[in-house]
This record gives sequence, structure tokens and C-alpha cells, in this order.
Amino acid sequence: MDKLIPLHSLKEFEEAIQNRSIVVFSTEWCPDCLYMKTYIEHIVESNPAYRFYYVNRDDMLDLCIELKILGIPSFVAYDKGEELGRFVSKLRKTEEEVQSFIDSI
Repeated sequence: MDKLIPLHSLKEFEEAIQNRSIVVFSTEWCPDCLYMKTYIEHIVESNPAYRFYYVNRDDMLDLCIELKILGIPSFVAYDKGEELGRFVSKLRKTEEEVQSFIDSI
């Protein structure tokens, strides 16, 4: 997940969402998050209109609770600080489903 820009603080998150961005909420231990690693770099490369960021849910749990990010991995799109859309569920997400979400924004 080298192509995702890690966010470590609320300030970094607030700055990141001012751009046309997609924030990926994930963890190191989640099997579905590990599966996402098989395709996330291709997703980033295929969508240059967005900057992609990574939030470790365990490190920023309060933010995730505030945003109602209950399942991981989850994808939330932003522009100018406003949420454009979200793909949040407790189910494993495929590359096709993630790309379809991005295409729908």
C-alpha cells in the first residue's frame, strides 16, 4: 500500500480532505484489508484525479467513530472538505466494486 499517503492526525486528515481525495480506512490485522493490498495500487494508478490516503482505524478510532466507519476496509471520497460518497460495509471489497464506487462519484 505504498501508494497510499498515511494520515496520522486529525489535522492531517482535515488538510487531506480539502483535495479531491479518497481516504481508505483499514488496519494491519484485518483479513479483508490484507486482501485489498492485492489491488489497491492498481486502483490508485487508474484514478489519477484523486489523491489516496490511508487511515489506520486502530490509531484514529475516535475519527472513525465520528465518521461512522464501522466496517473495514472502507473508502470515503472528499473534495473541498465535503464528503462526495462512501463505500462502507463490513464485507470484503473487490477491485471491481471499489472501481465502480469511484466511477459513481
